[in-house]
Parts: sequence; C-alpha cells; structure tokens
Amino acid sequence: MKRKRIALIAAGVIIVGVVTGYTLLDKSLGNNVQIESVIPGQATTAGNGESTTNTGAPAGAAVTADQLNGDWTVTDASKVYWSVTTSKETVNFVDNKVQGTWKVNIEDSTSMVGEGSVDMSALDSGNGQRDEHVKGEDFLAVTEFPQSTFVVKSFSELPTEWTEGATVPVEMQGTLTVKGVEKDVSFQSQAAYSGGQLMLSGTTTVAFSDFGISNPHTVVLDTENNLEVRLELVLTK
Repeated sequence: MKRKRIALIAAGVIIVGVVTGYTLLDKSLGNNVQIESVIPGQATTAGNGESTTNTGAPAGAAVTADQLNGDWTVTDASKVYWSVTTSKETVNFVDNKVQGTWKVNIEDSTSMVGEGSVDMSALDSGNGQRDEHVKGEDFLAVTEFPQSTFVVKSFSELPTEWTEGATVPVEMQGTLTVKGVEKDVSFQSQAAYSGGQLMLSGTTTVAFSDFGISNPHTVVLDTENNLEVRLELVLTK
C-alpha cells in the first residue's frame, strides 16, 4: 500500500512537471512583435490575425518630379520583419538596424538602383532565449554572417504623377543574401511620399532551405517551410 502511494505521488509529480514545462514552453513560443506599417492607412498585424490601421493624413497636393527624383537614404525609423508561421501562430522577428539607399527616377525606372542591409545581431522576437537560439550556429550563424543584404536588379515602372500621401505600386526584383547564400526574389511593394519623406512597404516569401537553413520545428510545434520577409522603410534625401 505504501509502495502504491509513493508511485501515485511520483506520477503526480511527473504530470505536474510536464504540464508546467509545457506551459513555460508555450509561453516562450508566443508572438511578441506587432508588425507596423510605415505608410499611413496601411494595415498592421500582430501575427495572430488581429489587424489595425496606421492612420495618417489623407492624400493631398500633387508631388513634383523634383521632389521625388534623387538619392534617398534609409532612416533609423526603418525596420525589417521576418515572420515564421507555426502550427499555433505566426511569430514575428523585427530588426531595426537597417541601412540602405534608393536612387529614384520616375521618368526612367531602368536607371534606378537600390540596396540595403540589416544587422542580424539586432534580430528581436521579444524572447531572448529564442533569439539567441535562432542567431546560433544551427540556424542564422550571426557571428559568421552578421549581415543580410538585398540588392535591387530592377524596378517596375513608376507612375509619373504622385499625390501627397497616396500609395503607388512598386515591384523590386533583386538578390537577397542571408547566411552568405544568394536568392533571387521579388518584393511586391507600395510606396508613398509624405512630408518630404519616401515610405516603402514590401513583402516577399522565401523558404528556409533557400539559405541552407533547417526548418526549426519542435516536438511541440510544426513550422511551415516558408517565411515572409517584410520591408518597412522610411527614406530621406
């Protein structure tokens, strides 16, 4: 009888430990980063299906070619998001250490050039333990490959008439380099001019295997092979 009681107590301890461990793991795997669009009026998402709208000034006066054309530089207000979808939810990572340039010519899209880079050590999901794991040798190997880059090969033709605050479609085709591996991608984007700044919001979808990275699934969660890369850039002359 005593032995049976001890066995029951031990089983109870194990069950409590498993439940507690699962609860802690479940909490650590949650999404903590909301994606914020830099373009007023564009939807934002927290990765859990809930959307909000970035409200701003309505479209206004016409924008001249002189205001748009020229060399633009990415500002500190810019961010790059990486979103991974699991069997439970979408987890967003944000990187706010972004650099880049865009030479704009609305009369001749073939003369436009652009490039950007992000410091992968600044990648943040709001969970330090998870971030260190993702930055480690098994995945991004940030110590060896501290930067990811995107170099634009071509831009779609831009409209010659812009309005303050209104969005225009922009497609950017180029090479995304992550972990030293190059991948040709296309960012489907929206651009807007407001208050002397250019804002660009664009997304593309890639796979872990494109960059020699294993799918980071666990015994608790499955992970989709694809992940979304989202640019939210603010540029100034």
